[in-house]
Amino acid sequence: MGKTETIKKRAVYVYLPSEETAERWKQLAKRSHASISKFVIERVEDSLHGEGEEGYPKRAELIKQLKELGATLAAREQENEILRRAYERLDSELRRYRAQPFLEEGFQGVRRYDRKLVNVLRQGKVVGSDEILERLGIEPSEADLVKAVSRQLEGLEAYGLVKATARGWKWTG
Repeated sequence: MGKTETIKKRAVYVYLPSEETAERWKQLAKRSHASISKFVIERVEDSLHGEGEEGYPKRAELIKQLKELGATLAAREQENEILRRAYERLDSELRRYRAQPFLEEGFQGVRRYDRKLVNVLRQGKVVGSDEILERLGIEPSEADLVKAVSRQLEGLEAYGLVKATARGWKWTG
């Protein structure tokens, strides 16, 4: 049997879905410094290697696992969104609860200043009112909370801990 006959017996013809795919494979083979035949053989052998062996799932199993993981991820993302909204509602409710003593005119008792507010002010630089609200997570449309922050700033100023400047508030304590 001659060389041509053995080549013909080893030949497998593969028709790719498009000329673009054929060109892409050829470019990938070129980048791998391999002939197109060697490139395809390596990829097919790699794919077949171990298929069915323990620890090497079949493609169909991988696709099934991928779909299951996708569904699990979607469920977790939905759960995460629900928890995020619940956290935001609870955080807003907590801010309103803590602000209540500063909103009541005739409040009797101890008022606790917002620790976040004090920490923002204690950084030593002048902080504008808008930045304070932003860092506390308060929207300017939340009038009661804005009023409570304003009263806290006035109280801190009365104690000599902060000073109102033209650019904002500065910690002096």
